[in-house]
Amino acid sequence: MRVKAGLRLSLGLAALLGLTGAAPVEHYAVREGLNINSFTRSGPVAAHVVLRSGRQPRLLVAFPAANSGTALWFEPLDRDAAWRLEGEPQPVTLRDAKGRPLHGVRFAVTIDAGRLVPRQAVLSSIRVIRDYQALGTAPAEVLTPPRMTADTIRWSRDRLDGAAGYDLSMSVTDGRIEGGAILAGKSGTIRFAVTALTGETPLTPRGGADLLNAKARPDPGARNALTFLSYAEKFLAGSWRFDTYFGRDTLMSVRLLMPALQPAAVETGLSSVLARLSLQGEVAHEEDIGEFAVLDHRKADGTSSDAPVYNYNMVDSDYMLAPVARAWLLDDPRGRARAAAFLAQRVDGETLGARMVRNLRFVLRQAQPFARDSVPAGLIALKPGMDAGEWRDSNDGLAGGRIPYDVNAVLVPAALDSAAALDASGLLKPYLAAADAGLFAQARGVADVWRAKAPPLFDVTLAPAEARQAVSRYAQMIGVPAAPALAAIGNAPVRFPAIALDAQGRPIPVQNSDPGFALLFDQPPAEALKVMASGFIDAFPAGLRTGAGMLVANPAFADAAIQRKFSPNAYHGTVVWSWQQALVAAGLARQLERRDLPADVRASLARAQSCLWDGIEATHSVQSSELWSWRYADGRYQVVPFGAAGADVDESNAAQLWSTVYLALRRPAGQAVACSTR
Repeated sequence: MRVKAGLRLSLGLAALLGLTGAAPVEHYAVREGLNINSFTRSGPVAAHVVLRSGRQPRLLVAFPAANSGTALWFEPLDRDAAWRLEGEPQPVTLRDAKGRPLHGVRFAVTIDAGRLVPRQAVLSSIRVIRDYQALGTAPAEVLTPPRMTADTIRWSRDRLDGAAGYDLSMSVTDGRIEGGAILAGKSGTIRFAVTALTGETPLTPRGGADLLNAKARPDPGARNALTFLSYAEKFLAGSWRFDTYFGRDTLMSVRLLMPALQPAAVETGLSSVLARLSLQGEVAHEEDIGEFAVLDHRKADGTSSDAPVYNYNMVDSDYMLAPVARAWLLDDPRGRARAAAFLAQRVDGETLGARMVRNLRFVLRQAQPFARDSVPAGLIALKPGMDAGEWRDSNDGLAGGRIPYDVNAVLVPAALDSAAALDASGLLKPYLAAADAGLFAQARGVADVWRAKAPPLFDVTLAPAEARQAVSRYAQMIGVPAAPALAAIGNAPVRFPAIALDAQGRPIPVQNSDPGFALLFDQPPAEALKVMASGFIDAFPAGLRTGAGMLVANPAFADAAIQRKFSPNAYHGTVVWSWQQALVAAGLARQLERRDLPADVRASLARAQSCLWDGIEATHSVQSSELWSWRYADGRYQVVPFGAAGADVDESNAAQLWSTVYLALRRPAGQAVACSTR
């Protein structure tokens, strides 16, 4: 169940609470599964309050400022207890004992529990809080004991390097504190007044007409989420768990939102990625900032520096940058007019153009081995010791695969094409060295080799009888109807691209949504498009279509061990990721603009588009979430919030950057094609 409250603006409230200036307060709320989510932004304050109900209650406040937060876990209860947020959290700025400003929120909550025992408070980086939530451990040096008075429990400390830190106080206004426990008052409930604060440096909020243009859809839920995640310095990937820069999320969101974004917002995304490149030209996946950076440096060099530390473990982002940059700098008239000035901007003394060339050199060099000898060993594999390396970045997201389909069949050739196009435009000329000429001259030819020879290595084809048997067996095992899927198969072979190749170069037969990348970034041949379309049209478990949306994976044709890993409780299992539906929607629209396709292929694409939009519209209430799961009951697929079930490996973010991209997407007007199996 997900309930939204719209954005509200309260003028003058900031001044009342002691904020500098009288900035309007942006507020919205979302109830999803066990979580109440309340978002507040005003001037230097940006905060996301998360109240988790159930038998293991939790109170958490996440701050985009340096990805920081305060959180409190309580001991398990013998029955479910539900939180209630009283009114809207109010922005507040206070000062610590040294006179330094702390920014945060003040709010009141009740919980229908007779007795609560605080188990552990963690005040630190969201990365530390995220790890504690998943693993139950946190670095000893960040933990601080509570200070108790007759009616208040407070946790407060400086950051590890002595900078302004964090504060969480809870005053009991209905009930009492006794022997370390909090007991209910006469009402049978416990009421707290909570203040949560961070001393980390605030980001510069961006919103309204500075963020979106007139083409953006008037969707309040998506606008609220995108606004909370948008700042002049960078976009945040998602809240509460990813309140900072992520390279892949930034690039895909900028690409899909591009038609609806203001130019400065597009360029914020691109420049944030270019600013974090490695010396070799790799795109940073994630940044460790604030206290998490301090922890990193303490381990690495014994200092307490807070200089950011960047993670370059992912391989897909390296090949996303060029196609997204091309879409802005060459294909969008607004970006083309600003391209030279954008590339001439400097970060840490280096132009963005020089940084762009650094990434393109990396792409061109990494592509050479497969161009010379087109065997699986020459493809782009996960980095040694890593079991993840692209957007399916959980341990089992690639079913044990080492060579991802999306990176090799789509993103590498798209990046090579983009390198050639950017070179031909002349935009890169001021930033190229003499030695680059030969490398860039090969880009188009190398792209042709990759495009012709990489995708076939991922082909999976099953005979009709084998496919029907697999679907029947799997449908019975998971308790969903087989008949619609069997009708989709008919007497034709089942074909789809494997999710990845294993270490021996063999395709892993997990059907997946990643052909969406090909639809958006490539021009697949007609026959390949028909294969892709069928995956989006056919009913699960012959395809990916369900009444709860398009699944990102279907293991029906894999072995039992893989099927167990790809459950509705797995982060990249048989679940629905909002942005993947958007990716396919944007890709199908792009392919249908082509004029070189036979009528039957266009019909298949239009049918896939209709099926997809049926699913998108049926799940609008959860669209801004990171992902969701499902159950089959009462003869239909029903949406289930991810994280509501005890078996779920994690919980979904209530606000996810790349789930807001529907602001730039619309179902085709007057679409007359019915969604049906072939």
